[in-house]
Amino acid sequence: MKIPGPDHPITITPTRKRIRISAGGIVVADTTRALTLKEAAYPAVQYIPRDDAEIGKLVRTDRVTHCPYKGDASYFSIQAGPGLIDNAIWTYEQPYPAMAEIAGHLAFYPDKVTIEELPLP
Repeated sequence: MKIPGPDHPITITPTRKRIRISAGGIVVADTTRALTLKEAAYPAVQYIPRDDAEIGKLVRTDRVTHCPYKGDASYFSIQAGPGLIDNAIWTYEQPYPAMAEIAGHLAFYPDKVTIEELPLP
């Protein structure tokens, strides 16, 4: 386990916009409670509370990856109409303590879904 620091900073802040995620024209998540995770030089990632996602459209896969800063990530595919969008979502169900805020949240690959940032209501 590595701890974020000056050589590899990671920040987590509340997103100040409404985030809506769709796949195949179907909304799979819509929230005003997203978290923005900024890690080193990588693009910012929106983490969506599971409660704000259409869990019935998600299918857990066997894929698991490891991040030395966040822990082990599990993956979901999205059932979008008749098709399945493979491994479009990742989640850290038991992240390392420094990243505890993202537990219970889902992150979506922007090349597999449409992520909209909308004004707050």
